[in-house]
Amino acid sequence: MYVAKIPNHGSSATYLLRESYREGGKVKSRTIGNITSLGIEKIARINQLLKGVDLVPAQSAIHITHSRPHGHVEAVLTAIHQLGLDKFLSPEPSRQRNLVLAMIVQRIIAPRSKLGTTRDWNNTTLADELNIDTEKEDADSLYEAMDWLLQRQRFIEQKLAKRHLSEQSMILYDISSSYVEGGCCPLAQWGYNRDGKSGKKIIVYGLLTDSQGNPISIHAYPGNTNDSKTIPDQVSKIRHQFGLQEVTIVGDRGMLTGVPIEQLQKYPGIRHLSALRSESIRRLLESDHFDRSLLDETHLAEIISDDYPDERLIVCHNPLLEKRRQNKREELLVATEKILSELSQQFLKRTEKGNSLTDTEIGIRLGRVINKYHVAKHFETNIEKGIFSFQRNTKSIQYESELDGFYVIRTNIPAEQRKASELVRDYKRLADVEKSFRTIKTTLLDIRPIHHRLEKRVRAHFFICMLSYYVVCHLRRVWSPYLFSDENLGETRTNRHPVMTAKPNKKIVAKKARNHKIKLETKSNGEEKITVITERVQSFQTILNTLATICKNDCQMANEKDITFNTTTLPTPFQEILLK
Repeated sequence: MYVAKIPNHGSSATYLLRESYREGGKVKSRTIGNITSLGIEKIARINQLLKGVDLVPAQSAIHITHSRPHGHVEAVLTAIHQLGLDKFLSPEPSRQRNLVLAMIVQRIIAPRSKLGTTRDWNNTTLADELNIDTEKEDADSLYEAMDWLLQRQRFIEQKLAKRHLSEQSMILYDISSSYVEGGCCPLAQWGYNRDGKSGKKIIVYGLLTDSQGNPISIHAYPGNTNDSKTIPDQVSKIRHQFGLQEVTIVGDRGMLTGVPIEQLQKYPGIRHLSALRSESIRRLLESDHFDRSLLDETHLAEIISDDYPDERLIVCHNPLLEKRRQNKREELLVATEKILSELSQQFLKRTEKGNSLTDTEIGIRLGRVINKYHVAKHFETNIEKGIFSFQRNTKSIQYESELDGFYVIRTNIPAEQRKASELVRDYKRLADVEKSFRTIKTTLLDIRPIHHRLEKRVRAHFFICMLSYYVVCHLRRVWSPYLFSDENLGETRTNRHPVMTAKPNKKIVAKKARNHKIKLETKSNGEEKITVITERVQSFQTILNTLATICKNDCQMANEKDITFNTTTLPTPFQEILLK
């Protein structure tokens, strides 16, 4: 049987239900009935049924009882499997491994506390994908899994080091800190709070990465630990835990200086790459170790100094950086002058009313505000008989401005191994570690504030955040064509000027343009089918949100409630690319 459409000139078509049969070796047909009056929709359904197509029940016949975001979970778990991180945690599947993986994925898709993680399991497919029994596993189960992970941290870091590091590698190292809620943890101490949270104790942690910024190891220290005091631990880890004897450690000027470098020199195979502090740069300038005019064209000059035996010094001068610092200093000076002028007027009015403050009281109030923008050293003040006056210290300003735009790289890497320009580029790679800290500390992974009370839980918390960032690094590389970032960053860094401020890459500028869209081509069966997908570039978080629209739905028949089934949202072509 089939539906035949009979065109009618000047009116709508007629639809007949017909049947085919064979007579005398010939195929004939006969009309069973006229079904035109049923309407186009019903006729189309009858036609599909006759062709053997299974009809999906009408929307009113199906109830979606529960929808859970799934796409972002699938994407992160796929990345974990591609990296082999699950095998790094443990070669064999286990309950503890699944719980740790759940904490890693949760930290990427939506950072939560351990209790919040268990509460969020019913809102995504994470627990189902990892075969976690949400009725049995609770926050205490996650704490036990953290203890299990901490025991394996050394083993996991060794595997990461074996994958990303080798002899002659360049290792980037930097220090940061995060504040702690509560004071029960022995690691929580008073120290320099980089989060700007006054009245909060902190915990210091050091991060080791490879030259591309992939995290290798993280270690927590008491909050009152000086940055340079962490160097011996890291050298010991590199030599004994990772088994590397000849590597270069890259650190900033606040950490790799003085005593730490002297300690590194005890290990002949361990090289260092750092920079001089401002007071050391001034001594070089005042001792006429180099001619500033040599920097006018190349902006870079390699010198030697008796104060740094067996080391190379690379003096760099960036005119744009010099101008930027001068402008910033001027803005801060003007802002401070405004505060001091207002304060001076207040003191003058009190004096005119016969209610003047003593010189001591004026000095106390002045001390509270004059260094608000950290330029008090550039002002001269005078307090006399309740009158306060001030003026700029031009000599101090001139003295400081002499160093504007200058920085000096120091290293003991031989010239035959690395050119001066390459060393400057290598030092600038510390920005990758700073990027790691920003990712770990901000809303993406949200390491802070720290609520754990036990030292071992704090260390495990840091390690989970590091492993999460390791997965994020991989996803950013895979998704780089669709992100605002430069997918050819390595090549871009190599070609840019080592000292001068990098000019915006034309491709990236075009990529970030408001109306710019990316075109993706997918091919199947050779050249037979080509699908062109047009999408806007996005941020990492936006891509996760885009994937989260792929849901797993629990469905129920409206009239037959005992009949239930599951279905997954059909991904768009762009989502299919992201999930590969």
